[in-house]
Amino acid sequence: MPGAHVTRDEIENLIARAALGERAAFGDLYAHTSAKLFGICLRVLNDGAEAEEALQEAFVKIWRNADRYRANGLSPMTWLITVARNTAIDRARKRREAQPGLDAAEAMADAAPGPEAQAIASSEAARLDGCLAELDGSHAEAVRRAYLEGETYAELATHFDVPLNTMRTWLRRSLLKLKECLTR
Repeated sequence: MPGAHVTRDEIENLIARAALGERAAFGDLYAHTSAKLFGICLRVLNDGAEAEEALQEAFVKIWRNADRYRANGLSPMTWLITVARNTAIDRARKRREAQPGLDAAEAMADAAPGPEAQAIASSEAARLDGCLAELDGSHAEAVRRAYLEGETYAELATHFDVPLNTMRTWLRRSLLKLKECLTR
């Protein structure tokens, strides 16, 4: 039933069944998660029509890659959110590249809380904030800018005045520390 709360195990089961090509399971997965994922796409793109297109594109990716979910170690919603967010960020980047006249302020993502921020359980948000606070300040800022604002590794390396490989190392190590913290 759309809108009803589903458990992590139920979502994992739907993803696993979708990986086997079960269209009904994929339909249920869409019904249970599309509203939240749409909110994430809308937050990134700030345009309803583009967010709908990004959502559809994200679900095509989810259908095609459902068999890869288990290998990544993420919770099912984190994986779905990551696919949707990355799809929306890719669309936003393509839009920026297609409109070179935008100044930096117009091209930046809005930092105000959006629909997805309201949908995330406050306890999980507080845990994540606590774990981010355990990181070095510049590393935490780099993680936020990369994964919440969609900045590229190259943009971050320039901003923090470090080599590109150093930025990759910062982000990789920071994500490992976050994962460790969130599993405590």
